[in-house]
Amino acid sequence: MVQNTAVQQFPVTAKQRLDLFLVAEAGLSRARVQGLIKEGRVKVNGHAVTKVAQVLHAGEVVVLASSDHVPKDSAVTWPADLKLTVLYEDDACLVLNKPAGYAVHPAPTTKGEKTILHGVAHLFNARSLPFSADAVLVHRLDRETTGCLLIAKTAEAHGALQKQFEERTTRKTYLALVAGVPQPPEAVIDAPVGRQLTDRTRMSVFKTSVSREAKTTYRTLSASQGCAFLACDLHTGRTHQVRVHLSSIGHPILGDPTYRSPESEKLTEEFAVQNLCLHAWQLTFRSPADGEKHTVEAPLPATFKTAIQSVGVEFVHNES
Repeated sequence: MVQNTAVQQFPVTAKQRLDLFLVAEAGLSRARVQGLIKEGRVKVNGHAVTKVAQVLHAGEVVVLASSDHVPKDSAVTWPADLKLTVLYEDDACLVLNKPAGYAVHPAPTTKGEKTILHGVAHLFNARSLPFSADAVLVHRLDRETTGCLLIAKTAEAHGALQKQFEERTTRKTYLALVAGVPQPPEAVIDAPVGRQLTDRTRMSVFKTSVSREAKTTYRTLSASQGCAFLACDLHTGRTHQVRVHLSSIGHPILGDPTYRSPESEKLTEEFAVQNLCLHAWQLTFRSPADGEKHTVEAPLPATFKTAIQSVGVEFVHNES
């Protein structure tokens, strides 16, 4: 039995080797990944795999159970009431309004912190639903990113919803406040994203070991005082995708210490920006409960509203 294990799951969107896939997705060394595979810590579509060079195909799901430096209480075995707001709910799923400051799931870096999964466990307990940490998260958001997070209530719904993300039939629209004003005001950023060779915690479009297709469309909603307020549609779902893509074209998001520039640092300080100005605003998906498409919208958090008011950009939208 594996004790005190952090479980992470990664959807596969393109054909590639198992060990290289996990190096890119989990941020571990290739030697460590190969060791975990040989130890039986990796499953593909629910089946344990011990061959490091196994070829993965789009649509498969890889589950990694790693106990590396995981604090005793980091596995999701206890619920925590995080006062999470539910934006939408039916028999198959629910959409949370994720607050800033919480990692979505336990990992060696969370060191026993409460995560969104601990909050989901509480919500499931309140609804008398069985909770399985590896069958509820349909996608992920960064720790400081706010907004729509889709949660499956059953294993069947989990598979159906993940398939929509893999087949790119969902629509994900983010709001971002960036340094500078992009030209042209609307464009597609089509640049593969991978982990940096020199810093495994950072992603980049340059000099990476393994890069994966990534595509973002942005459009400028408003601009003021050297900043722009953007709506960004994600056509893929790579780690840090919006942050990396916007930084790569010279327009980092305000409040982002990882992908900052001298200009974004200056503006972040000038306008007293308190948090990462990136918000998963709208999510459109087809619910397995009724087969219908639903668009869920998360209202801007107070810190983001304060930031856009300070800058003077406009958000012409009726937030209900």
